[in-house]
Amino acid sequence: MDVRGTVAPGFEAVRDAFVRNFEQRGERGAAVAVYRHGRKVVDLWAGTRDVDGTEPWAVDTTQVVRSAGKGVAAAVPLLLHQRGQVDLDAPVGTYWPEFKANGKERVLVRHLVAHRAGLAALDTPLTPEEAADGVSGPRAVAAQRPQWEPGTDHGYHAQTYSWLVGELVRRVTGRTIGRWIAEEIARPLGLDFWFGLPEDEAHRVGRVGPVEPPAVDGNGGTLRMRPKRNVVEAYADPGSLTRRAFGAIDPFPDENAPAYRAAELPASNGVATARGLARCYAAMIGEVDGHRLFAPATLTLARTEESAGPDRVLVVSTRFGLGYMLHGSAAPLLAPGSFGHPGRGGSLGFADPESGIALGYVTNGLQKGVTADPRSQALVRAVRSAL
Repeated sequence: MDVRGTVAPGFEAVRDAFVRNFEQRGERGAAVAVYRHGRKVVDLWAGTRDVDGTEPWAVDTTQVVRSAGKGVAAAVPLLLHQRGQVDLDAPVGTYWPEFKANGKERVLVRHLVAHRAGLAALDTPLTPEEAADGVSGPRAVAAQRPQWEPGTDHGYHAQTYSWLVGELVRRVTGRTIGRWIAEEIARPLGLDFWFGLPEDEAHRVGRVGPVEPPAVDGNGGTLRMRPKRNVVEAYADPGSLTRRAFGAIDPFPDENAPAYRAAELPASNGVATARGLARCYAAMIGEVDGHRLFAPATLTLARTEESAGPDRVLVVSTRFGLGYMLHGSAAPLLAPGSFGHPGRGGSLGFADPESGIALGYVTNGLQKGVTADPRSQALVRAVRSAL
């Protein structure tokens, strides 16, 4: 396996795990980056740029990271709160008057960010064109009646998070969330990260696609995990909240289409390098080349538990802070204080303030599973062993 990049002394185990992902866990093309205390200690890439191609993954190859982008999107309302522009305990309707319709007058900003708004699905799904037009999505969630009493429970807002958080940001700042991130986060930090991929960056993006992992890894460990019956039934039932939440855009968009990549859908279509994800999280927990995103109080907000227990959409127990998944059985991160977000199919970004670690992992081979992908978990274990 031709692995490119660098590893600082002491982190060789991460390179070994990365190689084994290709040899034993069905990896096609991927990259991983790790920062510690604001300094890059791992930056590796290997395999093919396209899941179905032969061209090698390059130093600047980017990929669609699906919900791993939610962690960057969630930083925006927190930063607006940090700057005094958003009150997390104010009703969303304070900033977005049309949102008050159909019993949502008491939905707070913190409910919206922490998957407690009760708006995980739409009664009428949007077409891919409607989802991307910047108007139909916000209009649909503003008119939608909640699926449960807002603030009383949680359920993963798999697709609607795009329009809920994106429109809140637009109403407060006058800028789209993609533009805000580009100007206030990505540009100052020098990140390869976009919601709304610019045309002049399109040549760097590899093709993603589904892949089947081997049945077992090289040590005989099972890779094709059998989900619980209730989870299987929830994903199979067209009327379940699970199917409706993930099916808020119907038919499912072509993630390799230029129009999809150019749209701003912060729930699902972030485009990034592993380096960009890791560097962003590193700046959330400390200084990176003179830049820091979260003040200490904001960092505390990001990883303070807002939701825990059975998730109405994912049908497993999940833990959320304000926009971030917290360490637990559904999202095994580095340590109890870690926070971040996986992308369905594999990608992952997270930070652990206590150890100073920030990790980004991106892949073009989308395996089944929403959270604990065996490839990303192997990398997390390797980082843990290096500390």
